[in-house]
Amino acid sequence: MAPTYDVVIVGGGSAGSVLADRLSADPAISVLVLEAGRPDYPWDVYVHMPAALTFPIGNRFYDWGYESEPEQNLNGRRIYHARGKLLGGSSSINGMIFQRGNPLDYERWGADPGMETWDYAHCLPYFKKLEDATAAAADDEFRGHGGPLTLERGPADNPLIGAFFGAAQQAGYNLTDDVNGYRQEGFAAFDRTIRNGRRWSATRAYLRPAMRRRNLTVRTRALAHRVLFEGTRAVGVVYEHGGRLETVHAGEVILCGGAFNSPQLLQLSGVGNAAELGALGIEVVADVPGVGEHLQDHLEVYIQYASTQPVSMQPYLKWRHRPWIGAAWLFGRTGPGATNHFESGGFVRSNDDVAYPNLMFHFLPIAVRYDGSSPAGGHGYQVHVGPMYSDARGSVKVLSSDPRAKPALRFNYLSTETDRREWVEAVRVARNILNQPALAPFNGGELSPGPDVGTDAEILAWVARDAETALHPSCTCRMGTDNMSVVDPATMVVNGLSGVRVVDASVFPYITNGNIYAPTMMVAEKAADLILGRQPLAPSTVEFYRRNALPH
Repeated sequence: MAPTYDVVIVGGGSAGSVLADRLSADPAISVLVLEAGRPDYPWDVYVHMPAALTFPIGNRFYDWGYESEPEQNLNGRRIYHARGKLLGGSSSINGMIFQRGNPLDYERWGADPGMETWDYAHCLPYFKKLEDATAAAADDEFRGHGGPLTLERGPADNPLIGAFFGAAQQAGYNLTDDVNGYRQEGFAAFDRTIRNGRRWSATRAYLRPAMRRRNLTVRTRALAHRVLFEGTRAVGVVYEHGGRLETVHAGEVILCGGAFNSPQLLQLSGVGNAAELGALGIEVVADVPGVGEHLQDHLEVYIQYASTQPVSMQPYLKWRHRPWIGAAWLFGRTGPGATNHFESGGFVRSNDDVAYPNLMFHFLPIAVRYDGSSPAGGHGYQVHVGPMYSDARGSVKVLSSDPRAKPALRFNYLSTETDRREWVEAVRVARNILNQPALAPFNGGELSPGPDVGTDAEILAWVARDAETALHPSCTCRMGTDNMSVVDPATMVVNGLSGVRVVDASVFPYITNGNIYAPTMMVAEKAADLILGRQPLAPSTVEFYRRNALPH
């Protein structure tokens, strides 16, 4: 006899950790979490040391290692997409940057038909609920205190960061007190999901404390093959564990696999575009053509400069320093190992037509790529920059009925006129800031893309050669009420079905203008109340910075 649980959560990542905690808080609800990856072992330095974030990416023990299909506008390159292969999901390997997005992102969500309860006033209380924002004042009406997710503000005390802030002001941009507060627009020190020098992942914040409960079971290395249906009602999950197929019955199934895996599992289960599934020999349960469509992401480039002064973090890349860095972190949770180094940045507009910032900057006092490689030349610094609400749209499509076969990921980067225009603007804005007088004492010349890249065509050609994903895939099971929507915004139930919900970044109707971890956690907190049938938190009608109307 197959076991039965009230709720089966497929995916022990960011959203799955929140739901496992919130739903199992009721001892009458039995919850099973199925995670295809492994545990986030407490002794694993590569997971828990913030500065070790470059090591898991590309490592098969930590990273599922997705690749896009050849991107036509990126010279046919396949773009690598890291996804966490362990409890906590990508929150266990990400850059630990916590950004909610702009309040007008959620006003845009709430302006769509049926999405009225997803505007900023309704989302803000759930951001506050999840936060323990240690740098915010106790009476700050925008920030939360005492929530599970500790947020520490980066010290941002490197002289290069101070010079960068000065250069941004000289270029005509403002500083702001808090990019997650009243005014996102401007430059500031960033919040990070770090607690006392240790990565504070979704697992550490939510799942690990909840695992003490007798009504919560967490099974790792459990790969879901399909959701079981009786008619159009989900009744269980078939999954692989220890080389065997097992079945679990469920009162309901909640998919928390993220923007790639949630649409993949729906398609494998017969939910998606009926014609495409039929062509693969998959028995169709429901024709929901929006499954896997509307894929959105952020693309970024690294604009790198050499530093004439030895003040960057470059020496810490050398092997001879690593024993000291490791010892300082292991025994005191201090030193260069205790930071993610993404301590500062900001949000600006690239043109006067956009309603709110469409460019995001991360500043690092070191010239280094995300995988830890660095250019020749020693000391340096860089910004990561890219457009934040591109109108390019892609898709996630299964290629067979094999659950181990990765789906085809098509992002269609640089495929629209607006996207290409904003990319040229992004590079020019970044260069303007980096060549202001405040940075002149450090400016040793541009390393990448270099002075030979100047015209619009040259900039776009460089972006096509060099851009990487910022690792923010979303929107493939989007909430809404039109024919191409997948999830009911009032219940998180998949349209046309019962007993199956989706809660993760795939339900975003539009990508937010920042890193997507924070909004994913907010969506999960809000969804928990919807699933439990609780009275939602009262909307918060605080005033926030506005300039123009919403984008179209």
